[in-house]
Amino acid sequence: MYERLLADLDAGGARYRIIEHPPEGRTDLVSALRGNDVAHAAKCLVVMVKIGKKQTRYVLAVVPGDARLDLQAIKDRHAGTYVSFAGKDKAEELAGSESGTVLPFSYHPELELIADPALLAVPEIFFNAARLDRSLALATDDYIRLAKPHVVPIVGG
Repeated sequence: MYERLLADLDAGGARYRIIEHPPEGRTDLVSALRGNDVAHAAKCLVVMVKIGKKQTRYVLAVVPGDARLDLQAIKDRHAGTYVSFAGKDKAEELAGSESGTVLPFSYHPELELIADPALLAVPEIFFNAARLDRSLALATDDYIRLAKPHVVPIVGG
């Protein structure tokens, strides 16, 4: 997934920097290793939404690293009857990388990408690049242009 991301960013003319660091997947700790404000980190969470008894949707929610995801906002957006974080195995399957390295890009057709506008208000976002030992600093406008997230307020209090 790391190589695919870099190839896509290069093909799209994105402005980014690779940051190598000791292996770490927790947003607050890896932000300290990278030297970025935790609010500029893209925290990526896979959420399961049940719609009635027979339909399940998955959302890749991207929020600032210092924020809490508002699960109710995701549930309301989909008129869901139940919402929770996806199980680790399902999240890793849909994201294409291990927990702690989930990209703020969706490469799976069943994974809807939603980003909170608060994250997109900074000039550069930081995230683990499908590896625990490597991160990217990516120009936010390039992220929006290439990832094409649905921009919806999904941060809770």
